[in-house]
Amino acid sequence: MRYWLGSVGLLVALALADTPRAQTPPAKSSGTTNDLELVEKLLMSRRDYQKSLENLRLHYLKAGDPEKAKWAEEELRQYHRIAKQAFRLDLDVPPPNLIGHTNIPDANKLFTAAATYKDKGWGTDYIDNQRRSEILFQKLLTEYPQSNKIDEAAYQLGDIYESKAYKQFRRSAAYFERCFQWNPKTTSDARLRAARIYDKQLSDRVRAIEIYREVTTHETDAKRIAEATKRLADLSGTR
Repeated sequence: MRYWLGSVGLLVALALADTPRAQTPPAKSSGTTNDLELVEKLLMSRRDYQKSLENLRLHYLKAGDPEKAKWAEEELRQYHRIAKQAFRLDLDVPPPNLIGHTNIPDANKLFTAAATYKDKGWGTDYIDNQRRSEILFQKLLTEYPQSNKIDEAAYQLGDIYESKAYKQFRRSAAYFERCFQWNPKTTSDARLRAARIYDKQLSDRVRAIEIYREVTTHETDAKRIAEATKRLADLSGTR
């Protein structure tokens, strides 16, 4: 029977994707100050529920009961289709001081596999593929934090969380920020995209101005600099 992600190897990625990670606190918290224990319990419950369904499916396959195995597979598929919010970014986003300079073949393979799913398909297929891609990029960050692919993986996660399959803008901005924090010389437009989100989606004028300024001092692309300069003038009231 074909599993939702297409191979047993990706079952590991599914489990790792929801593993809580203790990180530095986010610059701005949108939640309450005493929610840490509750969110940690939620993450554990998600992980246990997922693992229970995976184990149940494998049990029925070994027992020769394909009908019940299919039930477990379908419930697992629906679970992964649910967009799960990152209630605390410090439990979701790795810290800004990671150093990824090592060429790791297994990390490269994960990146390639994730890229094959990203933005593919329409409707439900598109959502499923975004979930698959997210899981694999998150697995890369979890297992290979020294990989020279972490900044690119962070960029792709920022793009995924901004997409219509998620629309999790604060989470998206945080991953775009990690992209240029982990690689200040990135050639991507991560700075500009983070600034746009803080500016247009989150109405965080202070943070938007900070990152737009970084665009003008770190970027070489003329169009990006021009856009950032214009928005800085607008936001500063100098136009």
